[in-house]
Amino acid sequence: MLDLMSGPGDAGASLEPLSGRLRRHVLTAGAWVDVLPGWVQSSDDIFETLLAEVDWRAERRPMYDGVVDVPRLLRWYGRNEQLPHPVLTDARERLSEYYAAELGERFVTAGMCLYRDGKDSVAWHGDTLGRSSREDTMVAIVSFGSPRNLMLRPRAGGAGTLRLPQGHGDLIVMGGSCQRTWEHAIPKTAKPVGPRVSVQFRPINVA
Repeated sequence: MLDLMSGPGDAGASLEPLSGRLRRHVLTAGAWVDVLPGWVQSSDDIFETLLAEVDWRAERRPMYDGVVDVPRLLRWYGRNEQLPHPVLTDARERLSEYYAAELGERFVTAGMCLYRDGKDSVAWHGDTLGRSSREDTMVAIVSFGSPRNLMLRPRAGGAGTLRLPQGHGDLIVMGGSCQRTWEHAIPKTAKPVGPRVSVQFRPINVA
């Protein structure tokens, strides 16, 4: 197992530069991930705002022969909704500007997940409910709170599982064919961990 990123970042109220700091890891089948530990500074303030002011929603989904609770809380912000912290709005704009030539469009939505403790998780999947099922795209994830591991594996098999630790203020961008040709997950952990919020910026019609 390869550990691609480690170490939390937390210092003042700002965003670190993207240019010259993002590190790209080329995967198979046209997929890649960019990583930047500690991109968002002043993460404590943002994290506290997300915990206190977001109207988190519990969901239930069909699975096998029944309906089960989704093991995390959710909130989706559409393109015209105001985000709960101005630094998140700035982050979305910075990402849109940095990836403009490569992505060809802007990040417009923000999905958020609250992992309350180590029992909360997300199973192996790709974000393929929209255009990403047939087109290359990007999903940018910023993490706040307790570190958790984002796992990646190729859908076709044949390669090892990658582990990308996500700490306080860390950024990961999954790009190229990643949503179609690779899967990602946040596994449960028996270790005592506190809450974590994941903020996922996406272009329109990518979910």
